[in-house]
Amino acid sequence: MVYHRGMSYTVKQLSDLAGVSVRTLHYYDEIGLLKPDSIRPNGYRQYGDEAVMRLQQILFYRELDLNLENIKAIVTRPDFDAAAALEAHRNSLQGRARRLERLIQTVDDTLFHMKGLKKMSQKQLFQAFSDEEQEKYAKEAEQMYDPETVRASQRKWKSYTKEDKQRIADEGNAAYAAIAAAIPLGASSPQAQAGVELWRKHMDYFWTPSLDQLAGLTELYNSDPRFKANFDKVDPKLAEFMREAVGEYVKRNAKNVKSKE
Repeated sequence: MVYHRGMSYTVKQLSDLAGVSVRTLHYYDEIGLLKPDSIRPNGYRQYGDEAVMRLQQILFYRELDLNLENIKAIVTRPDFDAAAALEAHRNSLQGRARRLERLIQTVDDTLFHMKGLKKMSQKQLFQAFSDEEQEKYAKEAEQMYDPETVRASQRKWKSYTKEDKQRIADEGNAAYAAIAAAIPLGASSPQAQAGVELWRKHMDYFWTPSLDQLAGLTELYNSDPRFKANFDKVDPKLAEFMREAVGEYVKRNAKNVKSKE
């Protein structure tokens, strides 16, 4: 079925158009997420242009793994801007597409490597999950606190051998991979917190941040588009998940510090 502006759809027609079940549309109506434009005397729901566009937004947000409660809070806001939301969806989907392209390339290269058709270094095997800009992250975050800390970090990094730097990069990959793998388990899960601890120890190669500075780093990872884009290469949810997981880590460790005083 093709969408035609100005046309009215029954629940079955909208179901066919959007590829969702009638039962789903009934449920969306029940919870106030997607109400029909009108209900005929025979009880049939009728959906117009506004409802069709609202359903598209709902499905986009579902694709981004938001739950229905959060989606409802977003799309029912008086200031909700559908055009701005579509731009955001487009940017997010483009980020996913780029990440998938890199992952596909890495898979292809690895297959060639396994077949002896192309030699790959250990670093190249994890190219799609690279942590090469970790030093830049630390430097820019430190500038919010103390310039001397920045210079000390630079001196520390330059003191490492090429082999040291590769090992540090590999450990960084492992930390971020551990955190990303824990996303389905939640920020307070033992797996997520273990990943954050790996990340915290990894930061010692550059500088040793306080608990507040750890939280500040994750704010930077989310607020600076350059840094956010790098985390999106691993998982579009990683930067925000790190903010939540590190926030939990900071809260727990702050309590431990107070209990020892």
